[in-house]
Amino acid sequence: MPGRALGFGRSVRALAKLTWIELKLFLREPTTLVFTFAFPVVLLFILGEIFGGESGALRRHVIEGESAMDYYVPAFMGVVALSVGVIMLPARLTAYRAGGVLRRFRASLVPVWAVLGSQVLAALALAAVGALLVWLFGLAFYPIQRPDAPGVVAGGFVLTAVAFAFVGTLLGGLLPSARAAQGAGLMLFFVMLFLSGASVPADVMSGTMTRLGDFLPLTYAVDLLQKGWNGGTLDAAAALVLGGVLVAAAWVSLRAYRWG
Repeated sequence: MPGRALGFGRSVRALAKLTWIELKLFLREPTTLVFTFAFPVVLLFILGEIFGGESGALRRHVIEGESAMDYYVPAFMGVVALSVGVIMLPARLTAYRAGGVLRRFRASLVPVWAVLGSQVLAALALAAVGALLVWLFGLAFYPIQRPDAPGVVAGGFVLTAVAFAFVGTLLGGLLPSARAAQGAGLMLFFVMLFLSGASVPADVMSGTMTRLGDFLPLTYAVDLLQKGWNGGTLDAAAALVLGGVLVAAAWVSLRAYRWG
């Protein structure tokens, strides 16, 4: 039988230590390097070259005078958060369960919230670095403006990253294996990438695809980040949807958490 749980102070110290360890472990994973740091920048470059010209269809018909990068840079900040949350985090949690790591955490009396919290904080830190790389790449090679409301963009990004991280903990708690988690995560990632407006603008998609996109959290993340970047407005409805995703995923994750 497990003993008495750690006190709050020791649990917070355990959370900080676990977060640091998770960061180092994430950075050793090739998947992290590809989907967090390389893939978004490469895809941003491709889309920038396709749509970035003065006569590009995106510039003329979709964003009405804004540069293509002012459309894509904030959107791809959300894509980075999505990749960390739904691809890497679920696979790590399921691998931990299969390898008995979670049972060792339980034997050490580390509370569930500290274990999941360390995953979420590590995911947030990695997503922030990946989003910064996206912005710096766009700034270095394309004509982009500074965000009109930096606070809205920063707050929207944190909300997005934490919401997707808790979606990842939910998948990690429900799926039976690392392979299943990675497969489900990749499927979710590419469906959201193409139907949310992050890569293909909603205005050039069919009505059916647009309606499907309305059910995807990344759609609201893209809206929240783009409106803060271009125009300086807070999309309160999008923020509420992402907040609801965060709360629901966190609650189910804690309820469905399995040590082994």
